[in-house]
Order: sequence, then C-alpha cells, then structure tokens
Amino acid sequence: MEPVSESTTANAERPDPEVPAKAKRRRFTAEYKLDILDQVEELRRQGQGPGALLRREGLYSSHLCDWRSAAAKGSLQALAQKRGRKRDPDAAAKKERRRLERENARLRRKLEQAELIIEVQKKVSRLLELQDSTEES
Repeated sequence: MEPVSESTTANAERPDPEVPAKAKRRRFTAEYKLDILDQVEELRRQGQGPGALLRREGLYSSHLCDWRSAAAKGSLQALAQKRGRKRDPDAAAKKERRRLERENARLRRKLEQAELIIEVQKKVSRLLELQDSTEES
C-alpha cells in the first residue's frame, strides 16, 4: 500500500472544479432563510459582521436585504413565495382541446379515405355487372 502524501489528501478535500453544462438556480426554503437571518442577528449582537457566514453558505449580502424585507412583510409566507410564471388554470382544457382537434383531423382523413374506397368499390361493382350482362347476351 502506498503512503498517502500531503498533496493526495489536499486533492481529496478540494471540490470538483468541473463546471456543470447548465447552472442550476439555487432555491432556499423559508426555514433556511429565517435561520440565516437569525444567525446574522446573533453575529451582530456579538459585534461581528456576517461576512464569514455569507462566504461559508455561498450567499450574497443582497440575499439578506431581500430576505429581511420579505420577513418584515409577513415572515414565512413572504419568504416562501413561489418564483416564476403562474400556472395557467385552463392549461389542461387547452391540452385536451388540442388533442381532440388532432384526433378529429385524423378521423376526417380516415373518413375521406373510406369514402374514396367505397366509391371505387361501387365503380368496380358496376363494371363487373356490365361485364356479366354482356357475357350473358
């Protein structure tokens, strides 16, 4: 077994420097936000700044500003607000309508095809009847 060198242990502790193809937006729960705000207040009471906490958690001071104003508005409800586009209440009905329209178009094409086949069968039947009548006479 090889002896473990200092450089090997240092590499094991480092995070992977590979950057993901697409960055994923971080989402913080309301409880996490309140916990961080409480920790910052505790640091302020001790006469310390929030810099070390922010670096450790990977946060920005703007997060604290936003979270404080949200907490002042209504605590947990304001901090737990959903971001992004609102869901369309008629989305399911619209999806069902599009599905039915596609099905309707498909069935119309099938009907046209069936009517064309019936017309051809009628013409073939008439031709065969004409052929039979000419053979008999």
